[in-house]
Amino acid sequence: MPVVFPQLPEALPVAGIRLASVAAGIRYEGRDDLVLMELAESSQCAAVFTRNAFCAAPVIVARQHLVTQQPRYLLINSGNANAGTGDPGIQDAQQTCTLLAEKAGCSADRVLPFSTGVIGERLPAGRIEAVLDQALAGLATDGWKAAAHAIMTTDTVAKILSRSFTTGSQRFTLTGMVKGAGMIRPDMATMLAFVACDADVESGALQQCLNRAVERSFNRITVDGDTSTNDACVLVATGAKDSGKIQSGTADFETFCKAVSEICEDLAQLIVRDAEGATKFVTVRIENGR
Repeated sequence: MPVVFPQLPEALPVAGIRLASVAAGIRYEGRDDLVLMELAESSQCAAVFTRNAFCAAPVIVARQHLVTQQPRYLLINSGNANAGTGDPGIQDAQQTCTLLAEKAGCSADRVLPFSTGVIGERLPAGRIEAVLDQALAGLATDGWKAAAHAIMTTDTVAKILSRSFTTGSQRFTLTGMVKGAGMIRPDMATMLAFVACDADVESGALQQCLNRAVERSFNRITVDGDTSTNDACVLVATGAKDSGKIQSGTADFETFCKAVSEICEDLAQLIVRDAEGATKFVTVRIENGR
């Protein structure tokens, strides 16, 4: 059972984000294990990944794709990490991006792949291909809760939160989901996190904000001292609310960063509370530390 796990509020939809969850039969039976997340064309995306020198195939491919284009789709599977699979694993990750891109009408480098689950087994790309049409047809703005369940592996509960914040006279929505329960330590953990907002944020400022938030949240939790191969945290600003672009160094940027840091800190704590075998939640406070 999770350690003092809070009652989570309903996830708020984020304008410019649609999600679908389907059962691809990658490892689990009778449950969804593939999530498709569609980002509005106006979206900016920032991401951080594991610092482990031994990276899984989807991390390698996602990093490459992020350098070339802003993503249009995130493709997330649970049950198979596609890690320790060498060049064939990279080919499998690239293949799933290509298959989705062909169906969605975009280039393959506008798809970012994410995987979590068993290490050392080939990703069954054919099973993913078989349900892509279903996933595209099922995209909806209220798909957050189902997606949070679909990305679970050893988690016992889904982890999802929403926040609202205001800059000037404009109110924005921030929603995030995360998975993770074991192999958790700083330098990212065995976790996947996806946070989205309907604000319009300059690309460099978005990455700066995410770096700051991760250092205060996901890089400050530990359960068992193990760093994983697949860790990723993605922050999306859809720009769906046309209220002017948020730039680094402004008061609006600081307000935005505060909201992102708060939701990342709360999501990180949900991981610790659902940690494998956990019976206590401990906070260590260090003052005047180097």
